[in-house]
Amino acid sequence: MALDDWERALAKLPADACIVGVDEVGRGPLAGDVVAAAAVLNTEDHIEGLADSKKLSAKRREVLSEQLYLRAHGVALGRAIPQEIDDLNILQASLLAMWRAVDALGVTPDLVLVDGRQLPAWNYPSIAVIKGDSRVPQIAAASIVAKVARDRYMCEQHELWPMYGFAAHKGYPTAVHLAALQEHGVCPVHRRSFAPVRAVMKGV
Repeated sequence: MALDDWERALAKLPADACIVGVDEVGRGPLAGDVVAAAAVLNTEDHIEGLADSKKLSAKRREVLSEQLYLRAHGVALGRAIPQEIDDLNILQASLLAMWRAVDALGVTPDLVLVDGRQLPAWNYPSIAVIKGDSRVPQIAAASIVAKVARDRYMCEQHELWPMYGFAAHKGYPTAVHLAALQEHGVCPVHRRSFAPVRAVMKGV
């Protein structure tokens, strides 16, 4: 079986190379930050069960996130707030959050593997890996850390704005969330550039 670009790139690197996995969570919600994570695994301390965060239970993600913070060589988060999402657009804000996550690691990567199709405008050697969160352990680790961090953040927002039900839907456009938007209007963490929010603001 032919190797993918990222597999060929890894094969050329020494065993002690700094490989960073990056993923983001929160492109689709109508509210809240988009959160990215960057992870450098410890090749001598294998963590079992790393997988696409969407395929894991919330409890399992919590356990794995804690293990990653304890046992990985490095884990860091980056965010873009709703105002940045509105100013830049969600894609560019997501790339900005990824850039911030890698920068927060404080390391010089030999290779950065990013989930998806597009890369931030940085100078690191990097490869975009489609479905990377289910194929690359470093990206899977980042997806787990990012998902846990964003879910916790949205639960905090729920405490501030309980009428929207953020703890249950994490800001995604569920029927409950859309109904709450219609009833209560827009709060400070809503993304004003997103169509359902914009429609409420215009009274549509």
